[in-house]
Amino acid sequence: MQRRHLMKLAAASGGAALAGPALAACSTAGSASDGELVLWSHNAGSPLEIAVTEEIIKAFNDSHDDLKAALEPFPQDVYNDSVNAAALSGDLPDLLTVDGPNVPNWAWAGHLQPLDVPEAVTSKFLPSTLGIFQDQLYSVGHWEAACSVFARQSVLETAGVRIPTIESPWSREEFDDALAAVTGAAGYEYAIDFSTADTGEWYPYAFSPFLQSFGGDLIDRSTYRSAAGVLNGPEALAWGQWFQGLFTAGLASPESPGGAEDFMQGKAAMAFHGNWGALPAMDLYDDMLFLPPPDFGNGPKIGGGSWQWAVTATADKTGSNSWLETALSDEYVAEYANQTGLIPATDAAAELTEHYGTDGKLRMMVEYSKAYATLRPETPAYTVIASVFTQYAGDIVHGGDVRTALDAAVAEIDADIDANSGYGF
Repeated sequence: MQRRHLMKLAAASGGAALAGPALAACSTAGSASDGELVLWSHNAGSPLEIAVTEEIIKAFNDSHDDLKAALEPFPQDVYNDSVNAAALSGDLPDLLTVDGPNVPNWAWAGHLQPLDVPEAVTSKFLPSTLGIFQDQLYSVGHWEAACSVFARQSVLETAGVRIPTIESPWSREEFDDALAAVTGAAGYEYAIDFSTADTGEWYPYAFSPFLQSFGGDLIDRSTYRSAAGVLNGPEALAWGQWFQGLFTAGLASPESPGGAEDFMQGKAAMAFHGNWGALPAMDLYDDMLFLPPPDFGNGPKIGGGSWQWAVTATADKTGSNSWLETALSDEYVAEYANQTGLIPATDAAAELTEHYGTDGKLRMMVEYSKAYATLRPETPAYTVIASVFTQYAGDIVHGGDVRTALDAAVAEIDADIDANSGYGF
């Protein structure tokens, strides 16, 4: 179940996000002061997620006489622009969902207020499900997602490839050898499916962890003021040349469809894909393996930080945080996982699920998230960083000069940061 196809918030100049479509103008946003707690979510196209949220709302409403919550789900492809429009018109709801990497931008733009949820509650959650900006907590998520290498045991055994473990992942050299082996011995058209035709948030979520494992990054996290030296330094250049080489050598397709379709259709021997696709793959192949990402020199890494609940700046803080305390129980964290197949955000909730408990078939996804999850840069500049990285990583995939692409990416990111006076850093 793919959860990564979202429009990113436009970068805001001077601290205010740009307006999008006027969909929010017809919303039912209210406030807890009139007895109504309004929630917005991005998942109008996901009835299973909506059903869990409605279950939480019912429990909350049943326990409150003077305050009632109501959900307004939005289509995913217009959601972020709708929030921007509502912020400009002063019509934000009380609570809303926000994609983890966008939390700093929304907090900086004044859309959100820090949460007042007890640490006894939030300390149980995976760190990557907590949205933090400038050392303040702004959001909490019910679930997480994790990428891994999808492969079939029979294919690796036929090719004579060692099966890696979390204790002993593939090195870069082993991974390169494995890619060559599965196309040769096993005879696949492609060694690995990277879903390269899926742009949006997929590129920074899936591919920047490879860059970080090489030793580069999207921005210098010691200052958050520049990408120079980390996105175009020697480590980043080595990543770009290696990544491009997979496509020029024919080991991966520069136009593979989203959702690991080439792997699912038998065109590719392996895939780099997320746990939302694990159950369909298990239904299709009876010898599925979900392997840790390779170690390119600085440890295996995968993307972290997914959709979370936040309280808006104009909301009644007491009522909104009370709703969150109801929503963040292990029971509902587990229910989201059972309905969507995504990783539950607490250990106790994982034990209440079919696949993510200690003996579950997808338990390794929990362990990968704990061991390897790397948050995208916690800066308001991320919305521009993501767009720029997607553009220039796409150029690299399609044969563009690696150094030229990375230098251009740095120039655009640094210009945006300078134009916004460092985004508060």
